[in-house]
Amino acid sequence: MYVVLTAVTFVFFVITLVDVIRRPEPQVKFLPKIAWVFVVILIPLLGSVLWWAVGRDYSVAEPASSGFPARVVDRTRPAPSPSDRRSTEQQLADLEREEKEERLRAEIDRKRREKGLEA
Repeated sequence: MYVVLTAVTFVFFVITLVDVIRRPEPQVKFLPKIAWVFVVILIPLLGSVLWWAVGRDYSVAEPASSGFPARVVDRTRPAPSPSDRRSTEQQLADLEREEKEERLRAEIDRKRREKGLEA
């Protein structure tokens, strides 16, 4: 029984210590971060309980777990529409198709005018 209780306390201590160390300074309440590290190390069970109860700020968003910086989103530019998410080749093909349509329409209009003048 004592072995299980000791193991649970040790795991709780390690998880708390890792959380204190990885937590950004703005998300730490009441004491500086280094003070919380000493409290958790010197009084493992009580320090861990105090950290989870009063030392940690839960209102601030959690940090990204991947370790990569958060993606910066430029809010000044509108988000691209789904049609703009085409590859460069697709966009070029669409432009070529539009130009060809324009030439064909111009040719059709020219031929209609010629027929109208002849008739």
